[in-house]
Amino acid sequence: MKKKISISLLPGDGIGKEISLEAKKVFTWLTKKLKMEIDLYEDLVGGAAIDAYGTPLSDQTLNKIKKTDAIILGAVGGPKWENLDFEQRPERGLLRIRKELDLFANFRPAIVFDSLVQSSTLKTEVIEGLDILIIRELTGGIYFGQPRGIEKIDHNNSKGINTLVYTTHEIRRIAEVAFETAMSRSKRLCSVDKANVLESTELWRKIMIETSEKFPEVKLSHMYVDNAAMQLVRNPKQFDVIVTTNMFGDILSDCASMLTGSLGMLPSASIGISKDGRKNAMYEPVHGSAPDIAGKGIANPLAMILSIGMMFKYSFSNENIFKIINNSVNSILEKGFRTKDISSDKTIEISTSEMGDKVLEELNNEKI
Repeated sequence: MKKKISISLLPGDGIGKEISLEAKKVFTWLTKKLKMEIDLYEDLVGGAAIDAYGTPLSDQTLNKIKKTDAIILGAVGGPKWENLDFEQRPERGLLRIRKELDLFANFRPAIVFDSLVQSSTLKTEVIEGLDILIIRELTGGIYFGQPRGIEKIDHNNSKGINTLVYTTHEIRRIAEVAFETAMSRSKRLCSVDKANVLESTELWRKIMIETSEKFPEVKLSHMYVDNAAMQLVRNPKQFDVIVTTNMFGDILSDCASMLTGSLGMLPSASIGISKDGRKNAMYEPVHGSAPDIAGKGIANPLAMILSIGMMFKYSFSNENIFKIINNSVNSILEKGFRTKDISSDKTIEISTSEMGDKVLEELNNEKI
């Protein structure tokens, strides 16, 4: 790990601003306690950038974050900007970062902490000990395919167009990431597609099978996306690593997130390689901007803080800090502290800021 690292913090909109304040507490702790040199660059994205710069992601911001070692983002979007043209909405800033930095591999873990088993709507025996990872292709597929748009047919009719496109190169590189990740876990990989009706995912399956020849130790299986959605709820522990397309990954990872009881507990990593061979990465909680609770001090910052842990694991190859942060979060939950989204009659409900302070307390108790 480099002695000095640079990190871009993009709070975004809604609760993104609140949880980012708690993330900054962790970065401050790392600089003071572990004597790290962290250059933290903060800027606007999404609706906040539209208000300030007239665009969801300014060129100046993009150029700056490209030069930092990693990015952590809060959330974007809100009703204030919903009536803007599609290309000017807050979410386009996030999509532009993914595309410009070629963040093609999205890691979305779904882990059930023992103390949160009762928070899930599923039976304890179904989700207890759950630890699965969904790897979502992030820069191709229907979200980026051309042509796209809304066209006028005649006076009474229009048509909406989105194109699902995947190239061999796009599939092969996400396949290799998925197989390498499976090798580091239980050596089981399930590829999710809809190859029976979609030619693009017929190619997806073909390339997955070809790539599997390089990883003979990994047991590869295939599943149609509709069955995968059902199986995630019926028997999620049959999976370990899942790899799938952009849209299917978007849907399945949100489905998997609710197995854990709350979106507020799940971090994510989006990783790619720049043209000069440099690793690019952005980390973010999987929840949205939650404008309905923004400013109330009840948002859960733990997914944001766990995202910092993923940052140190994947961008800085520091497994120790990853474990320290995860252990601290687990200790807080074991002691019964909860934000509103995961609280119950038997727990102690605390605010966003108080949860951030609890994280610092537990970090100070960890053996470094």
